[in-house]
Amino acid sequence: MKIRFTKMHGLGNDFVMIDAISQQVNITPERARKLADRNFGVGCDQILIVEAPSRPDADFKYRIFNSDGSEVENCGNGARCFAIFVRMRKLTGNHTIRAETAAGLLVLNVVDKYNVTVDMGVPELNPTRIPFKVNSQQASYNLPLPPNNIANSLTIGTVSMGNPHAVTCVDDTHQYPVATIGPLVEAHSQFPNKVNAGFMSIIDRNTINLRVYERGAGETLACGTGACAAVVAGQLQGLLDNIVTVNLPGGSLTIEWQGANTPVLMTGPTATVFHGQMRI
Repeated sequence: MKIRFTKMHGLGNDFVMIDAISQQVNITPERARKLADRNFGVGCDQILIVEAPSRPDADFKYRIFNSDGSEVENCGNGARCFAIFVRMRKLTGNHTIRAETAAGLLVLNVVDKYNVTVDMGVPELNPTRIPFKVNSQQASYNLPLPPNNIANSLTIGTVSMGNPHAVTCVDDTHQYPVATIGPLVEAHSQFPNKVNAGFMSIIDRNTINLRVYERGAGETLACGTGACAAVVAGQLQGLLDNIVTVNLPGGSLTIEWQGANTPVLMTGPTATVFHGQMRI
């Protein structure tokens, strides 16, 4: 099967974008792994497949596969790339686009040729729905770590932005051992569906630095849902204001959250790298 694709990225978090409306494709977990392989495939963090919607209030539907072949609910950087991609492919001329995802309906507003604001929806804080195994909902939790690590436990905030996140404050994200602690949090037994592990340092009430170890992909240069989750967790702990610049290794996002029962708005750039085709 030969597939036409576009390689895109949002702040270095890279995607193979596939139009499954104008071409017939069948992406399985095995094929996703082959496409994502950086040595033998195209190479990416995730594969995003655009399909026709199954609900009347959506313009499109998209699915996302991690580089390990697992399918995930949502991705903020991928959402922004999607909005530019469907316009670039002339599948729509709209500036406001409604997308059906596994996490629900997303509304995306194309600001200009490169930048998109995404209504990421109201964050889920109920531990049962994240899911996170704990007795009661709190602003922060103690997460035990295996012995012989830098600490016996972490203080985390937990948020679902359509996918689960655990966020902890650290003194310096540049020096923090994300490669060591990230996998321990990702696969922690209290997260039955695994979790994206975010590590943030607070510069001031409107600025943070953030690194994210993503489920099924490892540390990426940027994570849009991770940026949203970090701002929500920081606000709930009284550490951040309503509009925050989130500095990630690949660049910066602007995240706005006005508090309980309101959606998180994420604004940031996208880039198109190249178009191609591959037989898999």
